[in-house]
Amino acid sequence: MALATLDSLDRRLLNRIQEDFPLVPAPYAALAATLGTDEEDVLARIARLRGAAIVRQISAIFDTRALGYRSTLVAMRLPPERLDAGAQRISAHPGVSHNYARQHDYNLWFTLAVPPWQDVAEVAQALGHEVGAERTRVLPTLRLFKIGVRLDVAGERAPEARETARVYAGQDVERGQRVDLTPRDIAMIRELQRDLPAESRPFLPACARLGCDEDSVFAWCAGMQACGKMRRFAAVLRHQNAGFVSNAMGVWKVPPERVDEVGSLMASFAAVSHCYERPTYPDFPYNLYTMVHGRSREECLRTLEAIAERTAVAEHAYLWSSREFKKERVLYFLEEDVPPELAVPVG
Repeated sequence: MALATLDSLDRRLLNRIQEDFPLVPAPYAALAATLGTDEEDVLARIARLRGAAIVRQISAIFDTRALGYRSTLVAMRLPPERLDAGAQRISAHPGVSHNYARQHDYNLWFTLAVPPWQDVAEVAQALGHEVGAERTRVLPTLRLFKIGVRLDVAGERAPEARETARVYAGQDVERGQRVDLTPRDIAMIRELQRDLPAESRPFLPACARLGCDEDSVFAWCAGMQACGKMRRFAAVLRHQNAGFVSNAMGVWKVPPERVDEVGSLMASFAAVSHCYERPTYPDFPYNLYTMVHGRSREECLRTLEAIAERTAVAEHAYLWSSREFKKERVLYFLEEDVPPELAVPVG
């Protein structure tokens, strides 16, 4: 399926399932009711969009740190002749979800998550040593202003459009959180991080494996959202196949006394999917990071320049993605990751 062949209902459906996938026994029927069609049509569209590799996955989206995992962004400087081999080795690590080459002296950027009983900085430095990185910079989140990719497939907003609903007020990231999960929680996480099937009652297979009913699953999800362990249940799209072929990481040098103000302003731009404060280094003095995705380089640049103008931050850089080496969800609590006291059978 070519992107150009998507009709307006396809695009509205894609926007909707990224934002608000219904947690009800028949979610595709519920979606159909809001879109003015029927369940059979929605199921067929979801199947086509998956077949075209536009919809990557529909599942629960968990908060890595709230589950007790430790995560960080990592920047590496590799000799150009080692970049491909180094990226391949980095991508092989199960805790690496995103791995990109970017147009900068630090040319390899990836996210790394490890179980609570591992030290994420030590793992990152060990990977750097293994691949022959000249420098490795560990860049954990200090404060969170925004997280969550929602691509405007329907084309309903301008690159400089603003929003407030998903902006955090400089939320501090807790360190070393206690893992207060039960074996039942682990079993639920394992099931709900799977891709949801396109069938009329898609939660029933998970319920059968868990030995519970749908209402129990939905109640558990509501509780996990209330305590911050689950962000939402939603679709994740393949950016490039959905038409968003360009992305840039804007990095900004902001005076400490302006971080709260500027971070909230940056996060208010609808095209910004992620906004974080991170530590600085003498050779990389930027403390605020924004991710922008667009249908073109020009669209991304329009957002970034609007941010620069609105915030009056003069010292910044735009790190354009040049190659995607890996992009997939981290799977939590695989059998080898779980301590004996939380062990449950793998479904």
